Amino acid sequence: MNKINRTNVGDHLIDYQLNMVGKTVAEALRTEKWYSKWTMTDEQHDRLKAYAIPLIKKVFRCNKKRAEGIFGWFDLQFGLKIDNSKTNNNENLEDLELL
Repeated sequence: MNKINRTNVGDHLIDYQLNMVGKTVAEALRTEKWYSKWTMTDEQHDRLKAYAIPLIKKVFRCNKKRAEGIFGWFDLQFGLKIDNSKTNNNENLEDLELL
């Protein structure tokens, strides 16, 4: 594995995120509209964030607040959508009745 630095940290985080959902960058290149088909759960997103922020702090030599901001931009641009519909603790919105 190559050393993670400013030029490849984005690629590394994308690869890490895809590995969390059982996918690879090669699969993303072969799959049309993969960014709208593949999702992650809140728990996976929290683990990604917990991994990414200390890494960003180290690579960019910045404080936690700045690292959280950088992660926010990364997540907005490259983050997978969050879908918790596969978990048991969510209500199906179609079943809710509006009064």
